[in-house]
Amino acid sequence: MSDNNNILRLFPQPVFKYQVNDYKNINEQLLEYIYALRKQDNQGVKKSNINGWHSRSFDFKEKDNVPNKFYSHINNCIRDVFSKYGWEYNDDKVKCTSMWAIINEKGNFNIEHTHPNNYLSAAYYVKAPDNSGNFKATNPNILSRHLRPKTIQANELNSNSASLKINEGDLLIFPAYLPHSVEENKSNEDRVIVSFNVDILK
Repeated sequence: MSDNNNILRLFPQPVFKYQVNDYKNINEQLLEYIYALRKQDNQGVKKSNINGWHSRSFDFKEKDNVPNKFYSHINNCIRDVFSKYGWEYNDDKVKCTSMWAIINEKGNFNIEHTHPNNYLSAAYYVKAPDNSGNFKATNPNILSRHLRPKTIQANELNSNSASLKINEGDLLIFPAYLPHSVEENKSNEDRVIVSFNVDILK
């Protein structure tokens, strides 16, 4: 049997990818904001970043600041993900619980991690030079990492991870439980990403 009509694809692990409108203007504002933060706090915090700079959570108290403008701009993507999942969207309950930036210079990367206690996580690529490293997602089924027969040909059913080439202005939204990492930046320029979590408040 050569066709795949008899395969029932149960419990998929989705990664939603969007090209954000007017991303060049948005990225210009974000870069100015992010590098100003690093100037104020050069140490940052240590999370999944290996030798890269990880900001503290953005301040959302000022309603008209850059983080709030950015989240408002991409909120339609959040709504679309909720729609595709078949989830109820309530403006009063669906909230961005945290947002931060990561600057990875040459040789920097982010090890595999998840974002617990949230429904969704996202990564937005503010600056992504060629050869600056792909986004890598890993199968959250831990058993699949240990029980693996010899593979003759790789396909979506036997692959344990996926490496995605991302461009500036791309927004990835995925389940917060999905293990993910970012490969080493091998370019001579910074890779700059804004990440955030989305939760549904009780």
